Amino acid sequence: VQLVESGGGLVQPGGSLKLSCALSGFTTNNYVIGWFRQAPGREEREGLAVINAKDDKTYYSDSVKGRFTISRDNAKMTVSLHMDSLKLDDTAIYYCATAGEYFKNKLRFNETWHFFDIVRYFSGWGPGTQVTVSS
Repeated sequence: VQLVESGGGLVQPGGSLKLSCALSGFTTNNYVIGWFRQAPGREEREGLAVINAKDDKTYYSDSVKGRFTISRDNAKMTVSLHMDSLKLDDTAIYYCATAGEYFKNKLRFNETWHFFDIVRYFSGWGPGTQVTVSS
């Protein structure tokens, strides 16, 4: 499978931006896609939003809940991240990735999980797209 992000750019605080993750090599709807970001100077990637293509359930971290929306277009095989009310702290490289079976089963069986801990369950990372929020 391959994932490629696009749509990043420079935006003013309070503005909006829509990122897109193009999926290839997925043959069924049995996939889970997550959006992550890595801020300047930080070693860890931060989980932001997850969508389960089997039931279109979405999940958001507290840092973006109410501002970001994850969605998918099955016809175009893309997963988008619509970002509103952008803040200076949203400046980062944004990545999409696909979850392995372990995390899919966590969602399937409603097991507890936390956004701070999910990076390790994802793979197929794209090259990322830069989002800069600046006035």
